[in-house]
Amino acid sequence: MKTTLIAVLIIALAVLGFMYYKQDPIPTGTVPSRNGDDGVVCTMDAKQCPDGSYVGRKGPNCEFSPCPTGMKVEVNL
Repeated sequence: MKTTLIAVLIIALAVLGFMYYKQDPIPTGTVPSRNGDDGVVCTMDAKQCPDGSYVGRKGPNCEFSPCPTGMKVEVNL
């Protein structure tokens, strides 16, 4: 009886572990939507670009926007 109970617990833990492992991964920087739709809500973190500006996350995978590559124009008045 005791051996059967231990075997059932081991099998149950194995099944639960497999189910957890097979879940679809959530992309980095995303938060699951709570309103029931399939949309994604991106986190509000930012990345600093080499020119000192900041960009946020956007798109379905919540990837950081590209840093600006345009030349800076300095105007002296």
